[in-house]
Amino acid sequence: MKLKVNGKTAYFTTSGREIDKKQPTIVFVHGSGLTHVSWVLQTRYFAFHGYNTVAVDLPGHGDSEGPPLETIEEMADWISDLLQTLDIEKSSFVGHSQGCLIGLEFAHRHPQKLELLALINGSLAMKMNPELLNLALNKDSKAVDLMIDWVHGPLGQVGGHPVPGLSHIGMGSQLVTSNNNGALGADFNACDKYTNGEVAAESISNKTLCIMGKYDRMTPKKVGLELASKIKNSKSEIIEDSGHMSILETASDTKNLLKTFFMENN
Repeated sequence: MKLKVNGKTAYFTTSGREIDKKQPTIVFVHGSGLTHVSWVLQTRYFAFHGYNTVAVDLPGHGDSEGPPLETIEEMADWISDLLQTLDIEKSSFVGHSQGCLIGLEFAHRHPQKLELLALINGSLAMKMNPELLNLALNKDSKAVDLMIDWVHGPLGQVGGHPVPGLSHIGMGSQLVTSNNNGALGADFNACDKYTNGEVAAESISNKTLCIMGKYDRMTPKKVGLELASKIKNSKSEIIEDSGHMSILETASDTKNLLKTFFMENN
């Protein structure tokens, strides 16, 4: 679906369902260089089990008009503006990787608009490797190769895709490459500059789920646990077989953890 947010075209998917104002809403926000496609399994489940699901393409990503936003704070405000345009007063928020930083800042800046919060493969800060950041800012394809290798755990590296003949590495590379119009560099730069994570986390009183991957090298388990420790009403879950891409590598496990969290708190 497309609509105008701040005068520019924004794309999001509702998994083919009409938004019902009587149902609770969950906004799903992707990680660096990605799109709403990352959430296909999780959003489809919730869309057919009593929720409105809004899986966004951030500005400059997928089918949303650019340019990409330059800061995490701008991205958090954009989510707020999208909800206002949709006439949704309150929503739960599910974010992955960079989407976790956006979730922290959204909760901090717009607490009146937040119900529940789920942060997947997140941390309080995401300082980037200078070489990787420079490659991404220069739109060098090596940045995609390095990122895709680094974010996948053992399961993703050896295949692990539920569809025979497909691989997580191949699918991930295709998704980021098709979206590499400067979005990856802008996202990495926004993550690198973000410094308000601890302040934002400590301001959150909403019930929060933090999901980590045991083999996550980008946001290791210890930084995920640190993130959770700063949020008052947080619960931590660790997926044993996952790297950084839990929403794809272990999509069913991630969906089930989200399902339990929302069932327990609605």
